[in-house]
Amino acid sequence: MHNKLINYFRHRRDVTLLLVALLLLVIALFNPKIPVKRDIYSYILVADISQSMNTVDKTLGGKPVSRMVYMQDMLHRLVGELPCGTNVSMSLFAGVSVAALYTPIEVCENFDAINDTIDHLDWRTAWSGNSRVRTSMITLAKTIRSFPEPAQVVFFTDGEEAPKLHVFNRTDLAGFQGGDDWLFVGIGSDVGTPIPKFDAFNQLIGYWSGDSFAMQPGIAQISESNLGVRDDNVAGGTSDRYLSKLDEEYLKELSKEINGLYVRGNSVHDVLAAMKKQKPARRDKANFEIRWILAALAGILFIAAYTPKHPVQELKSQLQAFISRRRLARSKTS
Repeated sequence: MHNKLINYFRHRRDVTLLLVALLLLVIALFNPKIPVKRDIYSYILVADISQSMNTVDKTLGGKPVSRMVYMQDMLHRLVGELPCGTNVSMSLFAGVSVAALYTPIEVCENFDAINDTIDHLDWRTAWSGNSRVRTSMITLAKTIRSFPEPAQVVFFTDGEEAPKLHVFNRTDLAGFQGGDDWLFVGIGSDVGTPIPKFDAFNQLIGYWSGDSFAMQPGIAQISESNLGVRDDNVAGGTSDRYLSKLDEEYLKELSKEINGLYVRGNSVHDVLAAMKKQKPARRDKANFEIRWILAALAGILFIAAYTPKHPVQELKSQLQAFISRRRLARSKTS
């Protein structure tokens, strides 16, 4: 019985190939994975949600948009370009701190959740009225140390420091550790544009006054009570509005100081190219899915089952038979 079965499958090549193809498809349904050694990329994407990000000085599809909307669009497209197996954490920056909304999660399995987070970025979520990018470096380093695994930083910001920096409130980063390969992405334009001021219902009520960003000398500027507060003055006209623009030189200086990187956020491809310069978070074993390989092999076997054993010879014989029939038909008519 055993020998008969072997002989049957040996002579019925088509049946054998179809059975093997079916077996491969069944195995593929269980989504088998094999551990392979590879670089693990893990990112904490930090979004600046301070009020200067409401400044309308960018364009999308030929229409003017705020820095916030432009950043959201870039984040959506960036996440869509990241390969499966990449881990991502979305975080918010405001005041002097960075708050991680979740620890890094796999981008493909959690694609909808990550994009939903990006959709809901809003300046009203901010817990402080000021914007201290420099001081937030220390908080950001502490946040990453709390993660279960290392992560590289991609910080989207216009570089706006409010209140403005001076000798009394400039955080010393001389001994700072942890900023290696952190990437700053500059969002905004070189043209000074007023910062809109909204109420709690996101309705425009005016523009921020230049007094809101004035340098206040002495202890009043650096006291804890004033650290997170902006002057609430609204500009009465166009002349006293504070004009905001991308502080590119400052972000370049800051990135160099902490041994990081800087790229202007002109396109997703520019940001991705800069991210490729960052070192992987770690190198470890990761599960590699092979179901698509099994499915491809099953497809090849399926095609092979209905392909002649010797296709070239079969084609020649078919061609010769066709020619012979044509000659026979001609001889009969003549």
